[in-house]
Amino acid sequence: MNSKNGFKHAYIAICVAGIFAASAAQANNALQDGSEVTRADTGADTRAVETVTVIGTRQAYRGEFSPLETPQAELIISSEVLANAGAFDLAQALDLSSSVARQNNFGGLWNSFAVRGFVGDENLPSNYLVNGFNAGRGFGGARDLSGIESVEVLKGPRAALFGRGEPGGTINLVTKRANFDEKAELSVSLASFSTARADVDFNKAISDDVAIRLVGFFEDAESFRDTVETTKQGFSPSVLWRISDDSQLTYELEYNHQEIPFDRGVIAIDGELGVIPESRFLGEPGYGQIETDVLGHQIEFQQDLNADWSALVGFNYRDTSLEGLASENGFSAPDEDGNFGRFSRYRDYNAVYQVFRAELSGSFDTGALNHSIIVGIDADQFENDQFALRDRSTDQSINIFNPTYGLYPESSLALAGNIDRVETQESVGLYIQDQISLTEKLDIRIGARFDDYQQKLVNRRSDSVSEYSESKLSPQLGVVYKASDALSFYATYGENFRPLSGATDENGLDPNQSESAEVGVKFALNDGALSGTFAVFDVKQSNIATFDADFNATAIGEAASKGVELDLTGDITDTLSIWASYSYIDAETKNDYTDFISFNFIPAGSELLNIAENQLSLQLVQQSELAGRKLDLIAGLVYVGERSGEFGDPSFKLPEYTTVRLASSYELSDSLTVRAEVNNLFDEEYYTNSYASVWVQPGTPRSFRVSATYSF
Repeated sequence: MNSKNGFKHAYIAICVAGIFAASAAQANNALQDGSEVTRADTGADTRAVETVTVIGTRQAYRGEFSPLETPQAELIISSEVLANAGAFDLAQALDLSSSVARQNNFGGLWNSFAVRGFVGDENLPSNYLVNGFNAGRGFGGARDLSGIESVEVLKGPRAALFGRGEPGGTINLVTKRANFDEKAELSVSLASFSTARADVDFNKAISDDVAIRLVGFFEDAESFRDTVETTKQGFSPSVLWRISDDSQLTYELEYNHQEIPFDRGVIAIDGELGVIPESRFLGEPGYGQIETDVLGHQIEFQQDLNADWSALVGFNYRDTSLEGLASENGFSAPDEDGNFGRFSRYRDYNAVYQVFRAELSGSFDTGALNHSIIVGIDADQFENDQFALRDRSTDQSINIFNPTYGLYPESSLALAGNIDRVETQESVGLYIQDQISLTEKLDIRIGARFDDYQQKLVNRRSDSVSEYSESKLSPQLGVVYKASDALSFYATYGENFRPLSGATDENGLDPNQSESAEVGVKFALNDGALSGTFAVFDVKQSNIATFDADFNATAIGEAASKGVELDLTGDITDTLSIWASYSYIDAETKNDYTDFISFNFIPAGSELLNIAENQLSLQLVQQSELAGRKLDLIAGLVYVGERSGEFGDPSFKLPEYTTVRLASSYELSDSLTVRAEVNNLFDEEYYTNSYASVWVQPGTPRSFRVSATYSF
């Protein structure tokens, strides 16, 4: 163990020890706590009660609407659902939504996903929101769920509020913030492939007006992939200050560090997968691991002006980095003896994302009409600094049937300049949304957002500077009819845009544009315990980056996605709950063009990459008792249909797959819960996503995990 890792391990241990010390201190203060409870119970001191019932934390851009009043499909994946699914990272969480498909994850170094068939920039992580802040872009590694309370899949176009984004939908992560409900948990788990993990969550009110929360994790793991080992750790403290009965301030810090080898996966031989084992690593272990880091700050001030109006001001700053050397799969097929060409690349990527927002929301009446309005302004800046060196000058081949590592040490590489640039994107947006209640049953939603943004690309290799600017108006229109307290019908239309990285005034890469229409029905059954949404959608996307006849960069590509979705969540009986998400998606290109990234010719009617027509996620939880203690039995299933494995090559498909998981959770005592689970029960060989036939990510074979959670 080097000194740096030793320091980090000691830091985690100190944090855990500190939490136990805090717990002991809490016990020593039991008399004081008890007196507060007594005052609250007897009503002698109403201030103690008010501290518990502080103003609710509200997210920007959202408003206060029930699911049946919202004219768009949304799927909220709660902490309970995530825990039942045994999800530890964002990719596992999004597997619970059939509307989301895994995409090229850059050798395991970031999150990439498509919503309703559409993915963002293949050279950047998929953007997501954190408490409404744009925060997904950057190079901080794949997102761990430590510190995440829930994951929201907000489907359909959201540019009228959130600004530039993807046409299929938006992912929003809600964090575990400090509050006045005291909690302390320590979880440890052991799993297949020498995986060990510890999580801690400690929340305490340190006064009537201030609460703190400390959330952290550490994980060390090998893998079913040969020689692949990972280490990651994170710490997410937060503070809540109730300034008055009507105002509060929240601060959150995000720290995360990961060390993981760059792993492009396996290759297909003559279009056939499974010729080499799914465990076969084709990189160079001796090149070490890629290191990613995140340091983020998020602060929000909320002021309730009166019973009807509230103001929210927030700022987010997130600094991420990725650095290391890797050997990567080449694009030439192996020879008859199995020798496969590779190349090496050193990367040093850094990104800084800053977002400011201010918003006012409330309601008022004009005659017989009631208005629920959101109006605000935001500004953000994303600075993407990339430096890379590449070696293609020497034979770095590996035999895919009998690999020998270490033949090409780092000292033999002739690394030469490949990328040296910094791109800055800045935007200012004004938005307004008004949901008008025409009657007790009928609402219409009208909204629009105006964005003014600039892009500046500094190419340090060529000593050149390029700039691009644009203004866009993104409208939305929705209608919802609440037929009863348990049934509503809705329809919505919206437009969306996303700036293209690398756009300049010279190449005229206009923003990616989309239009989306959706109709659906929302329902609540079993006295509201079981709820669902059925939606039919149609999305058209234009201005996809491509090349013209003279091979100049342009934006003439078009694609479309249409389909149906059904989400059903909640309690079937008092002891049986269900989580079901099904989608049928037909996503294809609409015209001939040459892909801007792969350089492949894409004929009209080509399937979009990694998008299955049919996808299903199902989870059942049966609650029972054993020896008077709570026992949960959990069964889950994920089905993904056949899909395109390489954009522009209709012959290469990823096969359909079904994985099954079983788990059981049992309360040994009031403070100790144990859990055992098996994933991929039938040990199915499957592939989650690919970029090309030489970059295919295999899925994890059958694996086991046992864990214990101690509450104190």
